[in-house]
This record gives sequence, structure tokens and C-alpha cells, in this order.
Amino acid sequence: MRTVDEHRAALLALVSSLPSVTVPLAESLGRVLAADVVAAVDLPGFDNSAMDGYAVRSADVSGASSASPAVLDVDGDIAAGDTRRHVLRPGLAMRIMTGAPLPEGADAIVPVEASDGGVARVSLTLAAEVGRHLRLQGEDVKVGDVVLRAGTHLGPGQVALAAASNVAELTVAPRPRVSILSTGDELVLPGQSLEHGQIVDSNSVMLAALVTAAGADVMGSGHLNDDADAMASLLQDMPGQPDLILTTGGVSMGAYDTVKEVLSTTGTVEFVKVAMRPGMPQGAGVVGERRTPIITLPGNPVSSFVSFHVFVLPVLRALAGLDPEVPTTQSVATQGWSSIEGRAEFTRVVLGPDGVRPSGGQGSHMLGALAEATHLAVVAADVTQIRAGDAVHLLPLVGQDSSRGHR
Repeated sequence: MRTVDEHRAALLALVSSLPSVTVPLAESLGRVLAADVVAAVDLPGFDNSAMDGYAVRSADVSGASSASPAVLDVDGDIAAGDTRRHVLRPGLAMRIMTGAPLPEGADAIVPVEASDGGVARVSLTLAAEVGRHLRLQGEDVKVGDVVLRAGTHLGPGQVALAAASNVAELTVAPRPRVSILSTGDELVLPGQSLEHGQIVDSNSVMLAALVTAAGADVMGSGHLNDDADAMASLLQDMPGQPDLILTTGGVSMGAYDTVKEVLSTTGTVEFVKVAMRPGMPQGAGVVGERRTPIITLPGNPVSSFVSFHVFVLPVLRALAGLDPEVPTTQSVATQGWSSIEGRAEFTRVVLGPDGVRPSGGQGSHMLGALAEATHLAVVAADVTQIRAGDAVHLLPLVGQDSSRGHR
């Protein structure tokens, strides 16, 4: 039997990173930067007002107060977006709006709240010192500054910063293209009537959702009956030229395990047992003329789900040029559970404010417990018992809201 680490290493050896891509800013949300973003402009781009009020020379309002206001003539207005160059002469004020460029000669802003709101002549009751209520050019970002580092996940705030830095395109990690095949005569599509002995094909739907949530693109997701010739033909020339093929089902020791039957003869795909629970039967290699990497997952839904997080997710990250190591976290067990010696166990758990607990039945067919889970608790092969209070190593589930257990 292989260990989990040995099998993961074998899978990662099948792939290399894909070239990065350049996308318009509007299409970058949710992507991962593959190159630093450098500011093309200063932020702010010019000295401007942080308040609606009056641009002044601080010397002209020295000593101003409610009891003794400074009274100045108003020499025009400056609105946000005004591209003219204004000059403030000594002894005068200019009405100015938030974000409007500061006139030459002004060194402070008196907010409108500290005035009588005058248009031609204004009484100011604040002795504004030099720099009061000003945003100075480049005080946030200067031209040439690195504003976002490679490896940054682009959320709305990061996209906004790139836009403000006047960067219209970003170099991002590629989205690997993945084709998914579920196999088995017993499978029918969701929504169809079931005959005795048939089950709904949840695996292809689940894997497509996981692939998408992991930041990759699903090129096709379908179902094949246990037809060896049809499968061999399809895998020889997979439509869409995917970067990775995932299959689910047909990899164990049964008489109708077609995936294993077909791919065992190619000499390019290896089927192994991995010392883990769930998900012991695994396979991987390359297929077709393009030698496309293929990962064959077990057919049991939970086994397939766990195998995706343990094996497929690192491969997708490697294809995207990211660190294949999936970020993990730590917590403590709020109740105990047992494990089998000799196999790494991936227990579906719910993270709560006090720690983690198993999410229910842990059988490889139990989707109810899977739907509740927020993480996989990784139990080492030499551990047979987790006790309340024990430290637990956690692998977050792709696309899950890990805060659910805190509500």
C-alpha cells in the first residue's frame, strides 16, 4: 500500500504548471495573481481636499474661532473633476468640494461646518493648521510601487486597488481545464425516475462543483455505462483538450470495474491501494495521444469527495502554478472518535466556536454527514483514538462556508 504522501507525490509528478494568462481587470475577480501589480499612477494623483469646505492659506485663518471668525472673500469654486489649475491669492478663500484639486497657494481646508456657508464672503471659525483635511499626492501609493504581490487572491478590494492604480490588465494563474466522467450502468441523471437497483449520479455533479470552486474550468461532465470499447475510444481522444481528466467509479476489484479494465492495459495508468479511509482504491497516469493526466477516483461519493481534496486539489494548484500544498488549520476536538490503525483517516467534521466534532455517520456512502461538514480532520495512520481536547489538524473543504458551525 502507498501512503497518502507517496500517492500525492506520484500525482504531482504527472503535471507541470500551465502558462499564466493576461485578463482584463473586469474578468479578474476570483483569480490568483501570477505577477506583481505595479502602480502606474500616484494615489492620490494630486493634492486634494478631504472635506467639503474652503481652501485657505493657514496664515489667513490663524486665531480664528467662533468668538472671532476670520472673514475672507470667496474667489470662486472648485468642484471634483475640475481640471483647471487654480491659484489662491493671499487673504482669499475658495469653495472646494471633497476630492477636488487643491489650488496653488492653499495649505489647509476649513470644513463647511466651521463656516457660515458664505458664497461671496465667508466667516470661518476654525484656525486650520498646515495640512488640515488634505490628501497629498502619493501619500497612499507612488508610481512604481508594488501594490499587489503574485499569489494574491483577487477579491473586490484587490481589484479596486488595481483599478485605482490605473492598471487595466492583470497577469493571473491559468484556470486548468478539467473533464469529468462518472461510470456505471446503475447511474441515472438527477431528476429522472429510478428503477430498482439504480442510483442518481451525484458524483459528476459534485466533482464539477468542486472543480469550479477550486478555480478550474469544467470542459465537460458526463456519464458512461460500463462499456469498455466506448470508454477506450473516448479517453484516446478526449474532447476539449483538457489539462486533466477525472473519472469516478470502476477502480476497485469488481467484475464490472470498467475504468480499471480499460486503463490497466495501456501501460500508462497505475492502480494502487492507498493507506487511507475513505478512498483506498486510486489510480493515475496519462492517456491518449496528448498524454493527458488522468486521476481515477473511487465511486463511493464520500470517497470521491475526500480524494478530491487530498489528491486532485494539489494537482489543480500545481497546474495553475500555485503551491500544491493546500493551506490547513488547527483546532481541538470537542468530542472523541475512533480510527483504524494503519490508515490515515479523513473524518468529516464541523468546526464550531469551541472546536470540531464529527458531522455524523462516516461511511463512504453517507452524503448527509458530508453536506454538514466544514472540514476534514486529518488523523495520522498511527492514531486510533481522538479524545475530547486533542489537537486536530484540519483541511478546509473547497467551496464550503466554514463559519456555518459557528452560528
